[in-house]
Amino acid sequence: MIVSVVSMPAGVVTRTDVSQARERLTTSGFLFVDVQLPEEGPRGAEGDTPDEAPDDGTRIARLLGLRTEGLPWFGRAGEPVRADFLGDRMGIVVPVVEGARVAHVHVFVTERHLVTVRRGPLEALEGFAARLAREGLSDTAAVLFLLMQESLETFRRAAVRALLTTEDLEDRMFERRRPEQVYRLTRLRRRAGVLHRALLPYLQVTDEVFTHRMMSRGFPEERQRLAREFQRAGRLVLADIASLQDATRRAFASYSSLVSGEQNGVINRLAIVSTIFLPLTFLTGYFGMNFSFLTDELESRAVFWLLAVGLQAGVLAVAMYVLHRTHLWRRLRDDEPLDER
Repeated sequence: MIVSVVSMPAGVVTRTDVSQARERLTTSGFLFVDVQLPEEGPRGAEGDTPDEAPDDGTRIARLLGLRTEGLPWFGRAGEPVRADFLGDRMGIVVPVVEGARVAHVHVFVTERHLVTVRRGPLEALEGFAARLAREGLSDTAAVLFLLMQESLETFRRAAVRALLTTEDLEDRMFERRRPEQVYRLTRLRRRAGVLHRALLPYLQVTDEVFTHRMMSRGFPEERQRLAREFQRAGRLVLADIASLQDATRRAFASYSSLVSGEQNGVINRLAIVSTIFLPLTFLTGYFGMNFSFLTDELESRAVFWLLAVGLQAGVLAVAMYVLHRTHLWRRLRDDEPLDER
């Protein structure tokens, strides 16, 4: 277990153990404590004694001396997003985008302390601790909303990055279509779905808490302003993710259109070839029938050249004239729609 403590308003970040963190939580006026648990599960890190191994959320709260009554889920592995407001304290599970995955940070906040519990390293949370140390905030509510805004920023960055990748991929499709582009589009579409499924429940539970609990008349105006700003930012990020979903659907439609266009070109070329060889096919089929008229009357070489070569040349000339007059030849040659000519 790795414990980081930010002393406010001094803004000093220190690494400590559980016992020292608990002591400072008892004596300090305002403190931000970040607890990092192992990624592989709720086992104790190397150096933890059996009594200190954080095997569940209850033990983590007990080790730090936190009053988490009413928040039995705090620190529990695999817990979905949720938020519970208990008057003088609050617990919330905050989703954070870390690379290709969405991690969940458990937050416990009172008027004096803010404690986060996470599994594995999170670049966004480590950067948040450094930012908190620089800004020197001393209000836990302001720190909580700053942390929630930072989580939204991770979603926004991920959505914008994926959106730019989708648009760049769509542009390259029109230059040269490749089969692996479908695989990349599938991954981007799945990425959009993961971001949406992670963010939407988070915004729903926070809106419910802010609307029914924290927006009462007795709630401080400054905190209401912070809640409204968070709700507005959440809607904007959700719109960015919706734009990403629309872009992936549009890119899939563009890819399908390109494939259909190429298939139409192939079919048109096959139609031209069939038109050229259709007279020969007719002649071979017609002269292949053993009627007495064919075998007795059509025996001269002139008749053969007239039917076999003359008919073929005449049909080909008529077909080329029609293609030239209707501009279909240039369409087949350049693979461009007629309305672009």
